[in-house]
Amino acid sequence: MSLSPYLAFAKKSFLQKSAYRLDHWLGILNTLIRLVIYVEIYRALYGGRTSVDGITMSMVITNFILSLGLESFFVVDDYYLSSRLYNGSIATEMLLPVSFHGRMLSDNLGTALFKLIFHFVPAMIVALIFFGIEAPASVPSFLLFLLSAILGYGVLWSLSYLFQMFSFWLLNVWAIMTLKNVFINVLSGSMIPLWFMPEIVRKIIGFTPFDSIYFTPVQIYLGNISGSELILGFVKQLIWIAALLIFGFILWNKGKKKLVVQGG
Repeated sequence: MSLSPYLAFAKKSFLQKSAYRLDHWLGILNTLIRLVIYVEIYRALYGGRTSVDGITMSMVITNFILSLGLESFFVVDDYYLSSRLYNGSIATEMLLPVSFHGRMLSDNLGTALFKLIFHFVPAMIVALIFFGIEAPASVPSFLLFLLSAILGYGVLWSLSYLFQMFSFWLLNVWAIMTLKNVFINVLSGSMIPLWFMPEIVRKIIGFTPFDSIYFTPVQIYLGNISGSELILGFVKQLIWIAALLIFGFILWNKGKKKLVVQGG
């Protein structure tokens, strides 16, 4: 299978995003505003203390900067399928000699690459200047962090893919997508560092894919997990990607059988 068509789709998505310069600047501003708000809230909660239950303010700031930075370019279009079902273009796209899923991923990756370069990097530079973050535990930890971040994106995309398949049965998937994103924001560690969660809650979250998106990469960056725990973190990310995609493909095959496109 040739990758050329998918590279072309990704390039097209990248160039489309580059046409909206105001959106580019607003994206950076949005990330920085959220970072300032979160940091100031936790500074107030810490009340001048350097650490709470062994969790330093520096660790909290590092978690926010990395999580929000990753979030700024972890792009998924939750309505890719539903929009095409709504306007009927799904019929034409399914006839193209390329994988619909591959095109969906390529479009998302093109946008993600744009935001990595023009959102993530500038936001990180500003955050480093005004807030500073802890250095990675080691060079291997930083490299493993990058690998885990890629897998974290895979978990996020696979989760979105699974939920998008409900578009075949629902007229509007806005409600379930909103619910999904609320769970991601709260349980992934990007809004509330999971260190502060009660132990029983953390164990429950451990059986979900949410902490694999942002919290696992951050833990690796800080050197908080190593050895068998580190391997388990990567295995968990891979298992969730595979499981979510398998269930997504099952729903895709069932959905196609009931697909009826009207109009023309």
